[in-house]
Amino acid sequence: MSTNPILPALVCGVTGLLGGLMLMAAIHTSILAGPVQGAVYGLLFALVFSRRVLNLGSGFQWGISYALLLWLAVVTGSQVLAANLSSAYQSSRDNFPALVGYLICYGLPLGLALGAVGARRNRANLKKFGFARAIVGGGLAGLVAAMTFHSLPMLPAVLIGASFGLLFQRDVLGYGSSMAWGMAYGIFWWFLGPLTIVPLWQRQPLDWSRDRAVELFGPLIGYIVYGLIVGLLYAVLDRLTVKFLTESDPIRREPEGPGVRFIRLVQWGAAAGLAGGLLYMLVLIATGSLSQIAAVAGGTSHALGIAVHLSISILLGVSYGLLFQREAPNLASGICWGLVYGLIAWYAGPLTLFPIFMHDPGLWTGAAAEAQFPAMVGHLIYGAVAAAAFWLLERHHNQWLLLDPRIAAREERLRRPLGTAAPALWLFVLGAGVLLPILLG
Repeated sequence: MSTNPILPALVCGVTGLLGGLMLMAAIHTSILAGPVQGAVYGLLFALVFSRRVLNLGSGFQWGISYALLLWLAVVTGSQVLAANLSSAYQSSRDNFPALVGYLICYGLPLGLALGAVGARRNRANLKKFGFARAIVGGGLAGLVAAMTFHSLPMLPAVLIGASFGLLFQRDVLGYGSSMAWGMAYGIFWWFLGPLTIVPLWQRQPLDWSRDRAVELFGPLIGYIVYGLIVGLLYAVLDRLTVKFLTESDPIRREPEGPGVRFIRLVQWGAAAGLAGGLLYMLVLIATGSLSQIAAVAGGTSHALGIAVHLSISILLGVSYGLLFQREAPNLASGICWGLVYGLIAWYAGPLTLFPIFMHDPGLWTGAAAEAQFPAMVGHLIYGAVAAAAFWLLERHHNQWLLLDPRIAAREERLRRPLGTAAPALWLFVLGAGVLLPILLG
């Protein structure tokens, strides 16, 4: 495998320069803040991430996460520093067009460009890729997701789902991580679709303003829910396809039967969910939300609210265990997956399922997201605590299994390795998923 740094630097430098030209045309920035800065961004991206980007999917994820981090550090950070020297200050809401521009003009092209270089350089070491598996599985997942919530027209939904399979087949290992990748992909497609492609298709001028984004807040939640469904369904279909087409291997059998493993995951998840739910209950008490939770069961008492909350917490913990088993190689990554899951639960629960169940007309509105912001904090706390507890329980049980070298090798093969694009996923999902309701609320 060649490690010559010249080609990635050249490709990313040119790509960043072209991206800067696009940014210059889109939001009328200067030459210095457009192509010149873009070339520097490209060179820096190649220097930092060329060894971590192995294929198009990881390149895409590192690219959009890098663009989000650049926007926070360069655009927003520089204005915070300037505010200390003068009375003039622009809020992050005023910088929203730059956020869209950074993701579309820098993150996407830089990620795909370096991903293409990485795929060519690492083609001998990459896992086998099934094009038919990716296109059919992703397309079907996109179709079902669109039919479920009508977030997208059928044809774009199928195409986006198929592209998800093509990009991330090698990166998604379990159901939970596939949902997280789907959420990130859904968020990005909101920037690329309604804010960019749709007006260009309709021959209208680009409008990346915050006011326009506020009008499209409902579709943002729709794209997130669409991405979650695509990620989950794609993982299910892909795993079924692999099992159906793979011959049985008596040497690599499960050390425990699937029924026993399922029971253990449910037990660990329930205990972890209860731990997270008890801590989250402090947020509910502080915000006086227990009566709202009790309304799910048709009551108003705090005792009923606590019972409903803990029941939901246990169910969420069980689902976390089933979805995210073997995803975390260490405690820190387990907590990160838990934070992502907590944010997923906030979008799927208080912003989607809860209003539908309560027949609330304020589905997917900025006002509803602003009102539910304390619940986001609680869900993040819940996810971190539940994931940490689950990791400790899973690790304690697996210690005796790892005494057998054959089982240890199998567990190592199934568990997500260090060095994947998962950190980029955590950064983008948590950064964009938390920031967007604040910026557009």
